[in-house]
Amino acid sequence: MALRHLLLLLIHLSILTVHSSSAASCTPSDRSALLSFRSALNEQIHGVFSSWTGPDCCSGWYGVSCDPTLGRVTGISLRGETEDPLIAASGRPGLMSGRLSPDLCRLDRLSTLTVADWKQVSGPIPSCITSLSDLQILDLVGNQISGQIPSSIGNLRRLTVLNLADNQISGQIPPSIVNLAGLMHLNLGNNRISGEIPTAFGNLKMLSRALLGKNQISGQIPGSVSKLARLADLDLSSNRMSGQVPGYLGQMPVLSSLYLDNNGFSGRIPDSLMKSPGLNILNLSTNGLDGPVPDVFGPRTYFTLLDLSNNRFNGAVPRTLTSAAYVGHLDLSRNHLCGQIPAGTPFDHFEASSFESNDCLCGWPLPTKCRGPSD
Repeated sequence: MALRHLLLLLIHLSILTVHSSSAASCTPSDRSALLSFRSALNEQIHGVFSSWTGPDCCSGWYGVSCDPTLGRVTGISLRGETEDPLIAASGRPGLMSGRLSPDLCRLDRLSTLTVADWKQVSGPIPSCITSLSDLQILDLVGNQISGQIPSSIGNLRRLTVLNLADNQISGQIPPSIVNLAGLMHLNLGNNRISGEIPTAFGNLKMLSRALLGKNQISGQIPGSVSKLARLADLDLSSNRMSGQVPGYLGQMPVLSSLYLDNNGFSGRIPDSLMKSPGLNILNLSTNGLDGPVPDVFGPRTYFTLLDLSNNRFNGAVPRTLTSAAYVGHLDLSRNHLCGQIPAGTPFDHFEASSFESNDCLCGWPLPTKCRGPSD
């Protein structure tokens, strides 16, 4: 019996040996493209590129992954954040300068390109990157990338993640972006992007996160956004957007966080936003919204954050908030609200700062006492 087990083990090991030895080495053209990519970058703290030696770029080159059958490079993943094991081991943040070489586009089997959080990688996104038809992840967050998003970005039909946040990208969102039918995560936040959101933005049917905050985007929220049935997070904060807040946002099936703060939205809040059972975070602060705050809360209301501060709301604090399942943080400050603040849950755990700088609010937690009928 022992001999039989030994023979089986030897057969298993021989199969593994044959399999590992059959893994293809990287092609000379891919190796050459990687070396050109490396030569355009400068990283001297962590030695990210110190392993990029030898003839086989599919074996031991840090951050490089390959198709083991074809020996073609399929992924470059270089992160300068502390969660990366190489960066964490040094205890120092990542720092890399230089540019993205157009020679990247010679890696025509590339499915992942991540050059993230290196702080000083600059220059434009090579326009030829849109020829990489297998690309699924493009993550360049946290650098100094400038210029515009390539106009033909819509050619990347397999793209699922587009993260260009925290850079210096300017220009408009290319209309062709609506052709990315499989896109699930879009983050363009904290750039210098201007113009309007493409009218057909709702064509991105798989989109679950659209993070466009901290830009210079103008215009109104396109009506096609109502078609984004998978959208869970929408951030349009700190832009130059205007018009009314669409009521359909409160009827989207999985929308859980909505940031529209620091814009120029006007008009009244749709009742549907306050009644939405799935919306957990709603920030409408610092706009030009007016009228009364809809008094339509109920047992299915669950807000971890509800910020309506710095608008032009008038009338009373909604009393139906006392029937809400949960309200963690409420901010109604810097409006024109009046009357007595309701007592009981959830108002018993809010601070005075949640209600300050209104016209004539009174009662706990404000120091202003409400006057009785005889006062």
